Amino acid sequence: MEPSPWQHCAPEREHDLSPHGVRLRIHEWGDPEATPIILSHGMFDHGRGFDAIAPLLAEHFRLVSVTSRGHGDSAWADAYLWPLDVVDLIGVLEWVGRPSHLLGHSRGGAMVTDAAIYAPECVRQLVNLDGFGPPPAGFEMPGPWNDDRSVPERFEAFLDKRRRPAEESVWRPRPLFEDLVERRSEQNPRLSKPWLRHFVGLGAREVEGGFVWKADPAAGRGFGPWRPDWVTLDWPLLKAPMLAIIGGEPDTWGPLPDSVLEERFKNLRSVERATIEGAGHFMHMEEPEATARVILDWLPR
Repeated sequence: MEPSPWQHCAPEREHDLSPHGVRLRIHEWGDPEATPIILSHGMFDHGRGFDAIAPLLAEHFRLVSVTSRGHGDSAWADAYLWPLDVVDLIGVLEWVGRPSHLLGHSRGGAMVTDAAIYAPECVRQLVNLDGFGPPPAGFEMPGPWNDDRSVPERFEAFLDKRRRPAEESVWRPRPLFEDLVERRSEQNPRLSKPWLRHFVGLGAREVEGGFVWKADPAAGRGFGPWRPDWVTLDWPLLKAPMLAIIGGEPDTWGPLPDSVLEERFKNLRSVERATIEGAGHFMHMEEPEATARVILDWLPR
């Protein structure tokens, strides 16, 4: 692998934390005495996905990036339930020991929203990067792995996977590291190849026969029967103000139609919206400077 052009953005501190029995990898940037921002990544991503934007925010804040259980360099677990991930984030908030801002992307955006709802005393303000749930009909992944089965067929497959022994939950090695880069590029065509080599390199490992993702395959099996409109059920309880950011360009995972967003945002007490032009769903990776400016202009220090 060629040297990463983002190597200078590497975290200043790195350690492990086990707030509820599962080891989580923590990466930090910025003055330890500054106001904290807790960062939460998306599905099958990892805490180093904030490498491009964290150093920009760290000029004014302490950045604490959490890699979720079953992802990146955090430990695998026996169970991957949404409430457990939220409780893990609350454990990190309690470990930091002072009211913090929260910033989450995609799945992480939804998780920090729930963490703010259930631990309001730990949270100041909340930045959600396109983490407002899937479209009403659900997500459709591009490429040959798109799932066109009926809902009953999907539920049957979900239950079948849950019955499999844990040892069957393994990745098939890809012969070349570039194979993983290409796979991720198919899902996220807006992200540059140099960035993907950096990002995938931190989220993959070499094994006999090639390269595999570090993430536990079981972490992506889903949470069972679920409806997109359940996303906002608890949002009326959110006390912290939210900055809701989307990208201005259509992308694999977003943004949601404005009519859907407006309907969901009706459940929030205090929300301010922003759009990063020239970026898609991964705005913090595509346009980190523009995204950081919007966040810094909104967050109190």
